Amino acid sequence: MTPPAHSRMARWLLAALAALILSACAVPRTPAAPGVQVWTGRLALTVEGQASQSFSAGFELKGAPANGELTLYNPIGGTLAVLAWSPGTATLRAGGTARQFPSLEALAQEATGAPLPVAALFDWLAGKPTPIEGWEADVEQVADGRLRARRTAPPPVADLRMVFER
Repeated sequence: MTPPAHSRMARWLLAALAALILSACAVPRTPAAPGVQVWTGRLALTVEGQASQSFSAGFELKGAPANGELTLYNPIGGTLAVLAWSPGTATLRAGGTARQFPSLEALAQEATGAPLPVAALFDWLAGKPTPIEGWEADVEQVADGRLRARRTAPPPVADLRMVFER
């Protein structure tokens, strides 16, 4: 028995809407120069303390510790913030404004609410367990596209989880 025409049309519209929503969820990727490392995926950060907070976003990290860019995306692919750094400058672009910071660490603190070792992320994402005071990075699952790093000192405790692809 053939479904009525309005039922077929409703299913077609539903499928088209689902395809549109899924395409909006794709994180846009900007081209990187040849030889520049690029990682994309999702990250979640939980900061414990008096007012525990959590943050999750899509991300694209490219460049190197001395010169790079970390773009954070909302669930439908819109840009939440762009953290960019080069020798002597660090910039946070969000909400149509740009703010300058004295260091990459100060920039990351402002953007995420926790002092993240963004420079060390490059090593950790490459599977190198570079030690950072107060942080424990578990790089054993990097080959599977997973990274976990935990900040235990000084307070507040922070837990960073990343699922990524290169």
